[in-house]
Amino acid sequence: MKHPARKRFGQHFLVDQPTIAAIIAAIAPEPDDTIVEIGPGSGALTDSLLMMGKKLHVIEIDRDLAADLQTKYPRLSLHVCDALKFDYAQFKKKLRIVGNLPYNISTPLLFQLERFAASIRDINVMLQKEVVDRMVAAPADSNYSRLSVMLQYRFAMEKLFEIGPQSFMPRPRVESAMVRLVPLRPVPWPARDEASFARVVSAAFMQRRKTLRNALRKYLNEAELTAIGIDPQSRAQELSVAQFVAIADYLGTRNI
Repeated sequence: MKHPARKRFGQHFLVDQPTIAAIIAAIAPEPDDTIVEIGPGSGALTDSLLMMGKKLHVIEIDRDLAADLQTKYPRLSLHVCDALKFDYAQFKKKLRIVGNLPYNISTPLLFQLERFAASIRDINVMLQKEVVDRMVAAPADSNYSRLSVMLQYRFAMEKLFEIGPQSFMPRPRVESAMVRLVPLRPVPWPARDEASFARVVSAAFMQRRKTLRNALRKYLNEAELTAIGIDPQSRAQELSVAQFVAIADYLGTRNI
């Protein structure tokens, strides 16, 4: 490998060909797709996508890797920038986001992509297995978290398959997994005020071991929780997305 992996960018290059083939098969690119690959690295997925004749945009923050990619793939649309600051709404067609995401920025990047859900057809990305398990977890699952609720509000998600450390160079210390996110259109439980919804979810999970009566006492009391159909003795990890929306909407009627 010409360039060593850089820790500050969270780089672990995908090198296992069967894994690469499985990812491409899961993405199932079509002729008219507009694809944006985040963190192409040494071009493991890039090479396969371009061989299939796709119009491809890639986002690479590492300037040395970007220079190599541009030399190797002259027809590539290369964006040398931070994926957290990229404008995903600039394209006319619905985007297909793919990539082996840097694990050190995976959560903020997912929240960033959520903001552009209207411009996205689907997201097929590799992440740390632990993060994927939290993303797709159902209420009452020990992995159910703020991340679960916030992403499930906007996306239907499916864990596709797991990937071992041996598929990368250098090997990460964690297991990985491939996940697909598809924007919900329309959002099934639209919050009247999404900022209020986000605050409620954050407050509830900040003290996840406490009952909602205590975790949300700043916002509403036990009688109010009961009135909107929420058990005050329940905990954050037991509530559905719809129930969190119900709490946020109730607060909106009180201008909180």
